[in-house]
Amino acid sequence: MEKFTRTVLFTDTDGRARFREETIPLDQGTPQSRLSELMSAQALQLRHSPVGFQSSFHVTTTPQWVFILQGQMQIGLQDGSTQTFAAGQHFFSADLLPEGAVFDDKVHGHCSRQAGDQALVTAFVRA
Repeated sequence: MEKFTRTVLFTDTDGRARFREETIPLDQGTPQSRLSELMSAQALQLRHSPVGFQSSFHVTTTPQWVFILQGQMQIGLQDGSTQTFAAGQHFFSADLLPEGAVFDDKVHGHCSRQAGDQALVTAFVRA
């Protein structure tokens, strides 16, 4: 069986954002065109971020797929680690504020920035 690997940005039990990989089975379709089950989507939003863009720490308000269409997006976590996604790559952003928590920019969320010498163009697909 073929599979699709999805990188997930999530909130761990300690309230901190982390990355993990999950697999989505491609067990439908034909041998020439393997498909996953249908997944619901609520909305599509496109964004252009110029060279030099950088956000402060924040959490995701609604779980969403992030597809990099142009340039590079670097995601930074509270522990100082980063992961960079280039055009053609994706991740699933689901690092929500834990229920009952008040946002603390020293504990919660992630930051993002445009990396490299090309503007960043992304597509957000809300799940």
